[in-house]
Amino acid sequence: MEKEIFEHHLNTNRRHFLGKMALGFGGVALGSLLMPDLLSGKKVAENQLPLGLKHFAAKAKRIILLVQNGAPSQLESFDYKPKLNDMFGQDLPPSVRGDQKLTGMTAGQKSFPLVGSKFGFKQYGNAGTWVSDLFPNIAKITDDICVIKSMHTDAINHDPALTFMQTGAQVGNRPSIGSWFSYGLGSENKNLPAYCVLLSKGKGNGQGVYSKLWSNGFLDSSHQGVQLSASEDPILYLNNPNGMDSKTRRTMLDHLASLNQLGYEEFGDPEIPAKIKQYEMAYRMQTAVPEITDVSKEPDHIKKMYGPDCMVPGTYAANCLLARKLSESGVRFVQLYHQGWDQHSNLVGEMQGQAKDVDMASAALITDLKQRGLLDETLVIWSGEFGRTNYCQGKLTKDNYGRDHHPRCFSIFMAGGGVKSGISYGKTDELGYNITENPVHIHDLHATIMHLMGLDHEKLTYKHLGRRFRLTDVHGHVVNDILA
Repeated sequence: MEKEIFEHHLNTNRRHFLGKMALGFGGVALGSLLMPDLLSGKKVAENQLPLGLKHFAAKAKRIILLVQNGAPSQLESFDYKPKLNDMFGQDLPPSVRGDQKLTGMTAGQKSFPLVGSKFGFKQYGNAGTWVSDLFPNIAKITDDICVIKSMHTDAINHDPALTFMQTGAQVGNRPSIGSWFSYGLGSENKNLPAYCVLLSKGKGNGQGVYSKLWSNGFLDSSHQGVQLSASEDPILYLNNPNGMDSKTRRTMLDHLASLNQLGYEEFGDPEIPAKIKQYEMAYRMQTAVPEITDVSKEPDHIKKMYGPDCMVPGTYAANCLLARKLSESGVRFVQLYHQGWDQHSNLVGEMQGQAKDVDMASAALITDLKQRGLLDETLVIWSGEFGRTNYCQGKLTKDNYGRDHHPRCFSIFMAGGGVKSGISYGKTDELGYNITENPVHIHDLHATIMHLMGLDHEKLTYKHLGRRFRLTDVHGHVVNDILA
């Protein structure tokens, strides 16, 4: 009986054969769409995810992260606290401070005099969002943004706090958030990297930024952020040297790839195929990058929207416009670092200059994406690494003051990419020192960003030194209340 059943299955006519084969062809086609390298013959690292494979439907396709390096004061931007003006010069109550550790810059102060914002606040938009007079252009787009006033972090000094914001850990050698997205999703454009970095410096007191902030950490080096410069060559060493044309470069790269492949087959070092991919990416970028980085061809009304500085390479405005062009061209993660927000003294003077640097261009970026129909699929995030104290650091005068680092609460805003618009989320106490409603930790922010991009922060992992690492370590919850 069993023999008859077996022989029956062997008697397949042409119609049955082709019907069954069609299912196989369909599976191969679907697989090649989900995993572009499926049929390439390339070896995939043991713990590397297939490019473009998401855990669930994504709200956003791309991210632009506007890092306000140095920590802008929430009390002069989005967290309006009139009570501080009423209590000008009075000492911070010990009951409010609790056991909060202070930096070495204010730990020795005999008093902690409260000081409110020197700048006025007004309500804007349908929800009456409070915005400082320092940011008149951002104030006009409050119906398009979500202000989170209850951010908090574990770090109290710049380097660990910025490293924490960028990598999910205060220590080094961890992949940057952009590297995680490159690893998990890859790029939408094979001629451009998945992760690009832009730097600018404002008029205030700057904190340094270092390449470790956009490092691939223990991930494949092809996931490292690619830094663009403000020079005539946005990406150094991308152009062919004198005496070498494109055809010669192609021949050289082919031979080099063959030699590297032999080395990989002998030693198995995963960095060898990573280098091959980087050489190939650089070759393809030679055509794509010059056109994308040329902002001179932008229409006059776009240049006017971003402000005159957008035509000055290396400025925040120029980088915002370039970020739009890169994102529009399929770069998965674009990160801007704008230095100068470290106002320990002369906050009144310095913050005016800093705000003027970023206000128009930040609003223009969101408006520009919206008018192009790209905001719904692009997540824009504006954030520093921590907040500022409600008391004065150093000498307090009627017209000027400074503020120290404050990890317990700070404000950021997000726009597009599946985030609710026109809302404020979270609250702090009347003195702006402690969170009283809906706290959002850095790990929660990272988990939410990954969720919006279609990734489960608990599932996107990488095995290193015997344990599985992830961006959110063993923490983090998606902030569902801000999801559209």
